[in-house]
Amino acid sequence: MQFSRKHLGIPYAAFLILFVVAPLLVLFFYAFTDGQGQFTLYNFLHFFTNPNTLGTLYYSLVIAMVTTAVCLLLAYPVAYFLATSGMRLKSVVLMLFILPMWINFSLRITALKEILSVLEGNLAMHPFLNAIIGMTYDFLPFMILPIYTTITRLDVALREAAMDLGANKVQTFLRVTLPLSMPGIISGVSMVFLPAMTNYVVLDMLYNSTYIMGSLIGSYFSAYNWNGGSMISLILLAMICIFTLLTREEDQERSEGGALL
Repeated sequence: MQFSRKHLGIPYAAFLILFVVAPLLVLFFYAFTDGQGQFTLYNFLHFFTNPNTLGTLYYSLVIAMVTTAVCLLLAYPVAYFLATSGMRLKSVVLMLFILPMWINFSLRITALKEILSVLEGNLAMHPFLNAIIGMTYDFLPFMILPIYTTITRLDVALREAAMDLGANKVQTFLRVTLPLSMPGIISGVSMVFLPAMTNYVVLDMLYNSTYIMGSLIGSYFSAYNWNGGSMISLILLAMICIFTLLTREEDQERSEGGALL
C-alpha cells in the first residue's frame, strides 16, 4: 500500500479534531445554552450589560497595554544594542535574558515575590504596579527575541546608504531601522499583549488583588457556571482573533512595502 502526502496529514488532522475542534464545539455548546441545555443568548447579553464583567475587561486591557508598552520600552534598546553592536559576548548577554525562561515558572515568580517583599510599603503595596512588574518580568524575553531577530536580519547596507545620503544616526534609525523592525515589534506585541490579559497566575502567586479576565473566567468555572465562563472565553477568543488579524495585515502591508522598496 502506497502512502501519499495526504496520508501523512492524517495524524495532524486527528490531533486538530481531538484537541482543537472538539473542545471548541463544547465551548460553543455551553456558551449558547443554559443550565438545562436550552439555547439562549443570556450569557452573551449578560457579559455586555454587567458592569462587573465590563469593568474587568477594561482593567485587563489597561494592564495588558501598560505591560506591553513597558516591555517594548525596555526590550527595544536592549535588542537594538545587541543586534548592532560588535560585542563578542552579545550572545552570552542575550542568553542571560532568555535563561529565566528555562527556569521553573513557580520558582521565578517566587523569587520576584521575595524581591517585592523588600519593597513593602512602596511598590509592593500597590496592586497595579505590582501587576505590571510581575507581568513585565514574565513577558520581557518574548518582546526582546523577535525584535532582536528582526534587527539582525536587516541589511546593513541600508543604514550605510542612508548615512551616505546625508542622514545622521538619529535620522537613519527613525527612517530606516525603526520602520524595518516593525515586524519584530508587532510579533513581540502580540506575544505580550494577549497573554497579559489572561495570565492571572502571576498575580495570584504575588498575592495581588488585581482581577483580570483570566481570574474572571476561572471564578465562573470554579462556581460551576460553565455557561457563563464559556461565553466569556469565546468573547476573549474573538478579541484575540481580531487582534491577530489586524497585526497580521499590518505586518503584510509593511512587508509588501519593503519588497517594493
